Amino acid sequence: MKTILITGFEPFGGELRNPSQEIAQALDGRMIGKAQVVGAVLPCVFGESMRELKRLLRVHQPALVLCLGQAGGRADITPERVAINVDDARIPDNAGAQPVDRPIVRGGPAAYWSTLPVKALVAALRKNGVPAAVSQTAGTFVCNHVFYGLMHELSRGKGQGKGGAAAVRGGFIHVPFLPEQAHDGQPCIELEDMVAAIEIAATVALKTRRDVRARGGVES
Repeated sequence: MKTILITGFEPFGGELRNPSQEIAQALDGRMIGKAQVVGAVLPCVFGESMRELKRLLRVHQPALVLCLGQAGGRADITPERVAINVDDARIPDNAGAQPVDRPIVRGGPAAYWSTLPVKALVAALRKNGVPAAVSQTAGTFVCNHVFYGLMHELSRGKGQGKGGAAAVRGGFIHVPFLPEQAHDGQPCIELEDMVAAIEIAATVALKTRRDVRARGGVES
């Protein structure tokens, strides 16, 4: 049976909740098509988060990996297009670390493209009434750290299921605040709607081998 690995993060930056964590927990154990979801929560800590993700890849040998993170202030669910090889933290992580201009993988490529069909995901989400857009930046905090680390591992054929690298897709999706987190008119989406949206995204990622070509739907 195929496995879909979906990860979220613990709360950070003074927040008491993190929608990415709750989405991953809600989807844990579900079947999407003929694949079973393993939902897991990563620490919001540089280094430690990637070590835990590597362990999950090794143990579960997933066919698809969706790493999720919170992007407070965004109104849309945003599949990320590219991960860059730098940690440059605006705030400390949950262990107090605040790296500046530090490479994630010394000597690694400057960037990796997501292997998710990001525009197809956006199109499917919008068709189902979910606000969605392609994002060109996952920032330089722990979300991008994990996104880059994931794509580096997959590029090396690490933690991959039957069929090797070509059989595995991976990438990162940012989600907005929950209503309980939003203040002063900040955008938000209900948890159950985000859970349904990520289930749609996983379904499309499993089925769509070539991304669509479409204009628009892009967030800077």
